[in-house]
Amino acid sequence: MVARYYRELLNHLTRTIKDRDSAADIVQETYARVLALQQSGQAVLQPRALLYHTARNIVIDRHRRSEVRGEIVQSDDESENLDMLIASSACEPETAMASSQAVEAMLSTIDRLPVRCREAFILHRFDGLPHAEVAERMGISRKMVEQHIKLAMDACRRCKAELDAPSSVERQTRK
Repeated sequence: MVARYYRELLNHLTRTIKDRDSAADIVQETYARVLALQQSGQAVLQPRALLYHTARNIVIDRHRRSEVRGEIVQSDDESENLDMLIASSACEPETAMASSQAVEAMLSTIDRLPVRCREAFILHRFDGLPHAEVAERMGISRKMVEQHIKLAMDACRRCKAELDAPSSVERQTRK
C-alpha cells in the first residue's frame, strides 16, 4: 500500500497545501493512522479512498488548530470564547456519525460508477487535474472527460439529495 499510493498522495497534498514538507508530514501521519487501523484488525476495502479521506481530515484538523492558536494570541482576554472554538459541534458523536455515514454513502456512489467514469472523476476531483490532463492520461477526448465528470457529479448530487431528504419515518413522526 505504501509504495502504491505514497507519491500520488504526496503530490496531491503538495498541490493542495503548497508546502511539500508539510505535505510529507501529513502523508506520514496518514499512513500511520491507516496502518494502525489495519493492525487493529479492521479490514480496509478501499485503501486509496481511506488514505485520501484521512489525509483530508488531518489537513482540516491542522488548519483548525492553527486558527484556534491564532484566535488565542489575538484575544487573550476572551477566554470564554476558547471553549466554543475547541468544542465545535463537529466533534459531537451524532454529527461525527452522520458525517461518517455520508462519506460512506458518497464513496459507495463513486464506487458504483462505470470504471472509466470513476477514473476520470477521481483524477479530476481528488487529484485536482484539469480536464485536458485527464483526457491525455486516459487517452480520450476532453469532451468525453466532461461527460464522465458530469455523470459522476449527477450521481453524487442524487446521493446528497437522498442523504439530505428526511426519511419516511421522520416525515411520519412530524405529522
